[in-house]
Amino acid sequence: MMTPQSEKELAGMIAGASGPLAVQGGGTRGFAGAGDVLCAAGLAGIALYEPGALTLVAGAGTPVAEIEAALAAEHQRLAFEPMDHRALLDTTGTPTIGGVMAANVSGPRRIAVGAARDFALGVRFVDGTGRIVKNGGRVMKNVTGYDLVKLMCGSFGTLGVLSEISMKVLPAPETEASLVIGTELVEQAVAALSRALGSPFEVTGAAFLPARGAVVRIEGFETSVAYRLGALEGILSGFGEIERLNADASHALWRGVRDVQPFVGRAGDVWRVSVKPGDAPGIVAALPEGADYMLDWGGGLIWVLCAAGTDLRAKIAPFAGHATLVRADAGVRARLGVFQPEAPALAALTQGVRARFDPRGVLNGGGVKAA
Repeated sequence: MMTPQSEKELAGMIAGASGPLAVQGGGTRGFAGAGDVLCAAGLAGIALYEPGALTLVAGAGTPVAEIEAALAAEHQRLAFEPMDHRALLDTTGTPTIGGVMAANVSGPRRIAVGAARDFALGVRFVDGTGRIVKNGGRVMKNVTGYDLVKLMCGSFGTLGVLSEISMKVLPAPETEASLVIGTELVEQAVAALSRALGSPFEVTGAAFLPARGAVVRIEGFETSVAYRLGALEGILSGFGEIERLNADASHALWRGVRDVQPFVGRAGDVWRVSVKPGDAPGIVAALPEGADYMLDWGGGLIWVLCAAGTDLRAKIAPFAGHATLVRADAGVRARLGVFQPEAPALAALTQGVRARFDPRGVLNGGGVKAA
């Protein structure tokens, strides 16, 4: 395993690579490609934190827990609520901010605040030739040149290895609370979640757990949360019996939604299906017999647990969206591929971009196809 301790050392290792490199952060997500492991965990540390400017700069290998602790001390947070994959994937290691940004890991609050990439202000990375590249800055108004910041977020290490990230952070709310609407019907649940999200009451979480019901979350100042919770109860009362969850119970439930807790420790493959919320009931109806599911993002994100080796894309086709194979053995990943196949025009564009940043094809190439 190669473990650079500086950006310069990282650049030298990539430039001198004679074969493929499996890029890795904390090793918690299982997306590294084939080849020698290149671990960026040594590029750690918070380089700058200005609470008044809501700005933080950290090395890509900085543990997410370290960043969250620093933010909590100033009553701030990573608003995009990144998932911790370790329990679901039965992995060890430490989630890093570089891994979060490279995979654009975004949790339930995405519906209200945006994805991880929306909070990235600037990046430093090393491309497949060993060249150090900097793009963006430390303020939201910085729009210099091409937006490589957004391009790098979600590229899974195929275009370059992140060395440093500048981020926007947000204040933490005073409290939170949730409503659980007791329904077992996915159509009714999606309708209730859509009604809540279409209201003026600033819902920050909208999920459906078939064993529990549809759940909506409200965050903010205590008096505001109480008022909005009551108003939401009124507009959702026709969808089923309603249970209120206080701050502690609400926090625990949404931590479970974020980390897909209902599937932890259960056998089978796990898929992540991104669709239009209105299409969710039809997708659920097409799931193979014996599959389990849960919805997030108001129905726009469907987590599916099904029998090992199932080609879920074929089972639910045709559909407008993306089905990503999050958990499966190596053979199934190699056969089905992890990511949704691209249309020919988009695939050609993707290959052109990769050829520009990684002309030798050494960065995480296997991760895109079968890891």
